[in-house]
Amino acid sequence: MQKYYFLVLIIYTLFSSEVTGQNLQLNVSGKTSIETDVIDSLGYSNSHKNFISMESEIDSLRSRLNRIGFIENKLIEFKKKNDSVFDAKLHLKQKFNTIYIYHKNSSVNLQLLNTFSEEVTEDYFVINITNTETALNILNSELANQGNPFLRLKLSNITKKDSTNLKADLIIISKEKKRTIDAINIIGYDKFPKSYLKHYLKLKPSQLFNLGTIEKKTEQLNNLRFANQVKSPEVLFQKDSTSLYIYVEKSKSNTFDGFLGFGTNDETNKLEFDGFLNLKLINNLNYGETFSLLYKSDEIDQDTFDASLELPFLFNTPIGIDLNLRIFKKDSSFTTIDQKARINYQINPLHKISLGLSSIESNNLRSENTITSLQDYNSSFFTMSYQYLKPQFYDLLFPIKSNFYLDTNFGNRTSSETKTKQSLITLKAFNSFKLNRKNTIFLNVDAANLISDNYFENELLRFGGINSIRGFEENSLFASLFGVINTEYRYRLSNSIYVHSITDVAYFENKISNIKEKLFGFGFGFGILTNSGLLKFNYANGKNENQKFKLSNSKIHISLVANF
Repeated sequence: MQKYYFLVLIIYTLFSSEVTGQNLQLNVSGKTSIETDVIDSLGYSNSHKNFISMESEIDSLRSRLNRIGFIENKLIEFKKKNDSVFDAKLHLKQKFNTIYIYHKNSSVNLQLLNTFSEEVTEDYFVINITNTETALNILNSELANQGNPFLRLKLSNITKKDSTNLKADLIIISKEKKRTIDAINIIGYDKFPKSYLKHYLKLKPSQLFNLGTIEKKTEQLNNLRFANQVKSPEVLFQKDSTSLYIYVEKSKSNTFDGFLGFGTNDETNKLEFDGFLNLKLINNLNYGETFSLLYKSDEIDQDTFDASLELPFLFNTPIGIDLNLRIFKKDSSFTTIDQKARINYQINPLHKISLGLSSIESNNLRSENTITSLQDYNSSFFTMSYQYLKPQFYDLLFPIKSNFYLDTNFGNRTSSETKTKQSLITLKAFNSFKLNRKNTIFLNVDAANLISDNYFENELLRFGGINSIRGFEENSLFASLFGVINTEYRYRLSNSIYVHSITDVAYFENKISNIKEKLFGFGFGFGILTNSGLLKFNYANGKNENQKFKLSNSKIHISLVANF
């Protein structure tokens, strides 16, 4: 057969001048019509420029036949039919369906084998012969990720088990011991807080080297406000060490947020203004810390001062601390001081839990105590909270995709030496449902419930305004229980401009006034990304369920969120 094959090659070479400049046609058939159908189903290239190309195509076709089980296929004929047509004939012989791969001495994890084999024992596993290459690639990749990136697999002693099955031995070739990470180097941001490597990314020296896991972990750098990954990590393998290089750059993370609101006073019919300033400083000390400062002045003579400090990974431990001071003053009626101290644990880049204590002190400022529901009191609570936060900082218009925050407080209120058990549950959650590149549905839920045997006016929950139900004055609604649902249909005009609708619904109860009421807010707004930051405009009209719409009840809110 080999002599015949070389004879064809010599004949083609002698008469090559006759076929120069024209395409050659290759026809491949099987020994039987059934074999020919199998060959045709695989497909092959008929047109070729020279004899070497045809030879390569036949070899490729035989390799594909091997992969689907015809491992004994044989070229029985290859001849020139005329000046431009060549015929090849293959004998496929017996098709083998499965292969039994023996792994007794390879220490392969049986759980891993179960991911691609339905029959796994202590000695062997069985796979469809068409899946052999894929299965070995998966197995090789997983074993390499267990600390040996230069490991190779091969099948040895491939023989017939019976008429339709094969058997083979799995051989693992490894010339070195398992590798661990010996050094982690940050390139581009030298002062990147090292505690984030250990406790946020869960990367540290002496860990078993697994490139796939490392790449997944370093992608979480993009979930940080103050840093992002420039490119994929790189690895330097030396004879006795493995060094990991992570490429990071520092991002602008400080924000200044402010808004100006105005509307008509129902009693005086005069235009009134309100607004707030919210400053957030992140990682200015290269520690990953966050300092927030909020000052709000409402149009109904309410002032709020709120300062908080978050220190993550104290003393290079997975534990962080949150401190908060909030002072609220209602005209000349009362002041409330709320202090919180919590420890938090970052489970992973998206999930965090917190435990702590809260202390509240409220003082009646009125000299005459004509309002019995307004009393001095002190409260102390044990708090537990959970937060899920999924950012998308690459989208400057909508940098946060999802947020879920649940806070529970259990404790006592003491007033006039009377102690009352209380609990407070707060839920804040939102998500952006992306329909396509331009259209998004935004859904936000904000709810709270203060559970007590009796209530004071100066401890009630306050809501309403641009960050609650829009179309109402800031913090103008007092409740013992409330729930707000905000919905927006957002249409992205460009990467820097979007418009949106406003549809807000709320329900609240005030057990002091015995009020149960539904509220609605409707309007529209837009956002523009400017050189200074994100400028937002909202126009909303609010009403209760028994009230007609009045233009005089409309509220306009303008805010600017600037990064620096």
